[in-house]
Amino acid sequence: MGMSPTSRRARVRALTGLSALALAATGFAAAPAAQADQPGSEFAGQSHPYRHGVVPTKEASKTASAQRTSNLHFGGGVDGIGVTTGAPKVYVIFWGSQWGTAGTDANGYTTLSGDPSGEAVRAQQLYKGLGTNNETWSGVMTQYCEGITKGATSCPSTAAHVGYPTGGALAGVWVDNSAAAPGQATGNQIANEAIKAAGHFGNTTAAANRNAQYVVLSPTGTHPDGFNTSTGNFCAWHDWNGDTTLTGGAATSPYGDVAFSNDPYVTDMGTSCGQNYVNSGTAGLLDGVTMVFGHEYSETVTDQNPAGGWTDSTGYENADKCAWKGTGGVGGAQNVAFATGSFAMQGTWANDYNGGAGGCEISHPIVP
Repeated sequence: MGMSPTSRRARVRALTGLSALALAATGFAAAPAAQADQPGSEFAGQSHPYRHGVVPTKEASKTASAQRTSNLHFGGGVDGIGVTTGAPKVYVIFWGSQWGTAGTDANGYTTLSGDPSGEAVRAQQLYKGLGTNNETWSGVMTQYCEGITKGATSCPSTAAHVGYPTGGALAGVWVDNSAAAPGQATGNQIANEAIKAAGHFGNTTAAANRNAQYVVLSPTGTHPDGFNTSTGNFCAWHDWNGDTTLTGGAATSPYGDVAFSNDPYVTDMGTSCGQNYVNSGTAGLLDGVTMVFGHEYSETVTDQNPAGGWTDSTGYENADKCAWKGTGGVGGAQNVAFATGSFAMQGTWANDYNGGAGGCEISHPIVP
């Protein structure tokens, strides 16, 4: 079982200032939420330990290829949570009055007047399409599990595996236009917006949030956690509310642990965050949107309360190891067909690929 948020905060304070040598001598290990070896530490401007599963900009990802050689291992869980074991549920929050006037298109998707690139509809199509059309992009994640020995690199069939999003993962959409989104929201503010959304959707118990993730989408022109600034060379990241290293500290939730992602307005960064990575011209305007959002989705289901789920020895998660790997082939980015359309998606890491040597895959049989 994981520590309570209170005891975790105390332990983080107790460990502050100790050297790695002193930690080894005393037998302590850093609390999962405060690991210093998170992938963000290898990219300029991303050294904050709460930025889990960071999607670096293409320019900041030069060291990623070096992390494609070791398999993921199970982290033992945080607060008893390692992976999303039920059918994943994605709640999309359009945060801030800057999104403009809401409407509905012919397919029932929420449209927004302050959305110049059309990211809102594309995000909804993506999450609604997961688990449809017999897609096996989500199958890569189902090989991972929880309830096994910490440090294990494979899962027995009897373990609780990552759930497959049969029939779509989109569980709710909320336009929170009660106030303007902050121009530069902190990690703590983003976490609190996710908690607010949990209440809005009626997910007011730990059980209701056990397999849920809250995608906090910020409007164009904003810089959540420094996105699109000199200190934020990233496209997105994910975390959970109990992480004491969030800017401003852990966010108190009366609804149990709440997993969330910081998904900025990706097209504000153009090709740095994936525009035209797979498709050319206007067809590729939103390539980065679906690649980045898919990246964070896949990491949340395999490492719901970071880093209690699956990471490698450097702290990289399943999608980190395959980010900006190129296009096509077994593990490169390419178009994936869901019932809601065709989407540019990146591959994710599979421990069981190539006889257990591991590697990036865009498709994998669904593990029941």
